[in-house]
Amino acid sequence: MSLIMAIVWLVIMIALVVVEVATLGLVCIWFAIGALFAAVVAVFGGPWWLQLIAFVVVSAITLLFTKPIAKKYFTDKIQKTNSEDLIGKKVMVTEAVDNVRATGVAIASGLEWTARSKEDAITFEKGEFALVHAIEGVKLIVVKCPQEHNADNQEIFQYK
Repeated sequence: MSLIMAIVWLVIMIALVVVEVATLGLVCIWFAIGALFAAVVAVFGGPWWLQLIAFVVVSAITLLFTKPIAKKYFTDKIQKTNSEDLIGKKVMVTEAVDNVRATGVAIASGLEWTARSKEDAITFEKGEFALVHAIEGVKLIVVKCPQEHNADNQEIFQYK
């Protein structure tokens, strides 16, 4: 029986490693390590409850102690996309933005984007400037420019 349980734990471990490799997101490697330790307990004849305890304890310990380190080294390289850089930038409305009529186009970084107002009640006229509040799919979500910014037509600035 202990050999069968060791094989079961090894199959679980292999499945978890396959999921880890497929996702590339440090999702379940800690549980694979726990399954390996549970398999070792099974090989030495440990009862099923001890195998389960070994799995849970080793998984929890490896998760608690290695996840912060792994996160530090593997997630620092996330870079913004070009479109994310538009958030907070000033754009020029080239077609009136009206959420009710589902109209609106703005020019951002030389490209034409569909534009929608953050609030349905607020509209923008052609030639008006707006600030990009967010990006939803291929639409810029825009808000009114603060009055204290008297920028000329060529200026692009970060809204903070």
